[in-house]
Amino acid sequence: MEQVKSEQVFDQKIAGTKPTVAVFKATWCKDCHFIEPFMPAVEEAYRDRLDFIQLDRDEVPDLCEKLNILGIPSFIAFREGQELVRFVSKLRKTREEIEQFLDRALEVADALKK
Repeated sequence: MEQVKSEQVFDQKIAGTKPTVAVFKATWCKDCHFIEPFMPAVEEAYRDRLDFIQLDRDEVPDLCEKLNILGIPSFIAFREGQELVRFVSKLRKTREEIEQFLDRALEVADALKK
C-alpha cells in the first residue's frame, strides 16, 4: 500500500477515475496493527478494481481534521476527488467488515457512473 505523507499528494491520488481507498492509521494504534496481517491479501483481491493509499494521521493532522477522522483505522473511498463512502468507527475492524466496506464502495462507484 502506497504511503502518502502530504495533502497535495493525497489530492492527486484521489482524483482518478478508479476508486481509491484511503486508509488512515497511526504507529501507536493497536487496532491498526491488528489489520496488518490480512490487509495485503485484501489489497491484492481488490487491486483490479480499487487503488489503496495509506496515511499516518499524525503526519497529516490538518487533513484528518478536514475529513473528520476521529477513530482509526479509518477507511474512506474516493473517486474523482469526491468521497463515496467511509468506514470510520472506534471499534476494531475485521477482515470481513473491511471487505464489506470495499464491496459497498464499488457499488456506490458503479451507481454514480450511471
